[in-house]
Amino acid sequence: MAEMLQRPDTAFVAKAGQASLHGTSLSFNRVVTDSRAAGADCLFVCLSGERVDGHDFLPPARAAGCRAFLVAEAWFRRHGGGFSADDAVVVATDTLACLQSAAKAWRLLCQTAATASGHGLLKVGITGSSGKTTVKEMVAAILLDWKPGVKNPGNLNSDIGLAASLFLLRPEHQVAIFEMGINRPGEMDLLAGLFEPDCALITNIGSAHIGVLGGSRQAIAAAKKRICAYFTGSQLLLVHEEDDFREYLMRDVAGRVACFGPRSLAGFSGATSLGLAGWELQYNGSTIRLQLPGAHNLLNALAAIGLAAACQAPEASIRRGLESVSALSGRSEVLQAAGLTIVNDCYNANTDSMGRAMALCDEVPCQGRRLYVLGAMKELGDFSTEAHHQLGQAAARSAAACVAFFGAETADAWQAALATEAADLSEGRLAAAGRKSYIYTADFDELCQLVRAELAPGDLVLIKGSRSMALERLAAALTQEVARVP
Repeated sequence: MAEMLQRPDTAFVAKAGQASLHGTSLSFNRVVTDSRAAGADCLFVCLSGERVDGHDFLPPARAAGCRAFLVAEAWFRRHGGGFSADDAVVVATDTLACLQSAAKAWRLLCQTAATASGHGLLKVGITGSSGKTTVKEMVAAILLDWKPGVKNPGNLNSDIGLAASLFLLRPEHQVAIFEMGINRPGEMDLLAGLFEPDCALITNIGSAHIGVLGGSRQAIAAAKKRICAYFTGSQLLLVHEEDDFREYLMRDVAGRVACFGPRSLAGFSGATSLGLAGWELQYNGSTIRLQLPGAHNLLNALAAIGLAAACQAPEASIRRGLESVSALSGRSEVLQAAGLTIVNDCYNANTDSMGRAMALCDEVPCQGRRLYVLGAMKELGDFSTEAHHQLGQAAARSAAACVAFFGAETADAWQAALATEAADLSEGRLAAAGRKSYIYTADFDELCQLVRAELAPGDLVLIKGSRSMALERLAAALTQEVARVP
């Protein structure tokens, strides 16, 4: 019976997703949409996008040992004869809709089982323009030290990623911590319906995805607030105490509302910066060592503590959890190589996070020069030119000795930086000795060559840009070929 399932199977997916099952029924541990992650323990879901059709990747998924599949009915009518009797094939009119319906049903099943067992399931949802993955990792480290549960891997936070992640839930779990990210209007309603969080946290309202979320920060705030769409009165929303949209976010919520931050967190008595080594926080008379640097990560930690305290997590779990968190790849990641210090923060970027990254690198001690590599910021729509103009102004007034702009959109930033420096020089705000060197290119190989030519041992390098710029390639090149630096 479905009620007794300890892990999902294809019969459950077919029934919950109003699809048909061909072949046997197989259980699985996880859901994947990328054949490179496929294996014997997974359900491979074929999604058809604008450029890629997941059905084309069934052969490598099968070669990896996968035997459970979710395919489109139209495709199955034409090509479905290639499966074996040992395969479990769920055939749906719309594979994504089937995945989402089954994911919600599986979450409800696990939630019902947890309630029947007497421990219940605490569901924590985290969203915001930036910082949500880091806060999710911090909250998960704390709560999973306290109770058995699950978090979504990496940043699998979209209508696809969240649905896939929900299948990681098990009936014995007592907490679930899921990041919820959006890049189009209406998506948060879908995510909230899938997960229905008991506790929601909005890290901040910035400009990320402003070009596809209504063209204004007010529109972004309205979209993020929909994380509360399924609140019924007993749930909790936390927002940043100094967010520009704090009052709007807290207004007319069908549940409790509270703030997080240094003034709002009871028991927080200050923090000492350790530079790139992180922070020491004073909380309820004890010291917590946080490995992540930057004022933004201190605020992320306070958000995580505030949420954990609201959920009544013990202080020992708060301390152990936070102290266990290390930098994720591409997020405030500090790399040391042959005398260079590289701050690899290239996972994503918007005007707010760019400013925070430069402020961090401006403040930390540096034996040599500072070189900031700033990639284009995407999904800004009509705001792109102005945002890159602001980036160039900020870069010109940073502590960098050299700034490299990468990507077509950063031509605006490069020109703004040159104009800002020229104006500051002519008006006496900048001495000639304080002038920077500037690089602009849209070619990655040229970027590598130009950056290498600028570097010497003792230098600090910041690498920051939107995900699609793939600037982790530069971090890899500098760490792998750093012997070339004179």
